[in-house]
Amino acid sequence: MTAISERPQMLPEQFEEFVRRLGRTVEGIRPEFINGKLGVKPVPDGDHGRIIQWLNRISIQARPELYVHDQGLKLQGYQGGFARPDGTLADADAFVGHGEWATTEQVLMVAEVTLFESDTDRRDRVEKPRAYAETGIPVYLLIDRDSAEVIVHSQPDGVRYETVQTLPFGRSVRLSDPVGITLDTEPLKNWVR
Repeated sequence: MTAISERPQMLPEQFEEFVRRLGRTVEGIRPEFINGKLGVKPVPDGDHGRIIQWLNRISIQARPELYVHDQGLKLQGYQGGFARPDGTLADADAFVGHGEWATTEQVLMVAEVTLFESDTDRRDRVEKPRAYAETGIPVYLLIDRDSAEVIVHSQPDGVRYETVQTLPFGRSVRLSDPVGITLDTEPLKNWVR
């Protein structure tokens, strides 16, 4: 995701109005607003999409009541904000009746898959873990295609995740409760450059 500036540019309410005016007419634009910064998330590539399909299939097989949603989230916490995780694990009906941005009460996990772009380090590895922990999302799964690792953040304390586990692709990783799913990450090796 490319941040437009390093300093806060608008209030969360202004971002909502910006997105409302932008509408769904601009192809390839997925705006986010994290830590007071407006950013634009690029449209993912095919391997990225396949990783989300893989995660969704495993989730449904392990926990049929859950689904990996493509849902924008309103973030609570220090500066608030709006994120578009690559995947949001929640009950299949968790976001029925919600608009473009939903609250996070029913979210069990968010997942991000790195994109091959310059802003990935700051956004996916620094800003998003902090924003998701401040919001109280129980698990943040980062599938890092740059390093061929999965990073599982868990036990948010309202400021940060207290537990961070990093494993190379090919290992099995247990996603802690309330997710309670084990991922065999061997297939991820097929979807990196």
